[in-house]
Amino acid sequence: MITVRFFAVLKKLVGQDTMRVDVNGHTTLKELLDRLEQEIPSLRVTLREGRTLVAVNQEIAQEETLISDGDEVAFLPPFAGGQL
Repeated sequence: MITVRFFAVLKKLVGQDTMRVDVNGHTTLKELLDRLEQEIPSLRVTLREGRTLVAVNQEIAQEETLISDGDEVAFLPPFAGGQL
């Protein structure tokens, strides 16, 4: 099992800030994204816009990043108030 955390608008879309997901030992971030989009269709647009950062164990991750039991995955949408 892994812990998945959602922040800001994603928390509202999912209706909770944390969920536990069984990954049967390990998976890739891409496989987790695909699974979450199927289980929670409202996430699809926000996650695929490409502006949501994903951290695995508090480090920014890429789609090929391996995720294993006990890991924490955090979805961080863009936040308002900053300047690029």
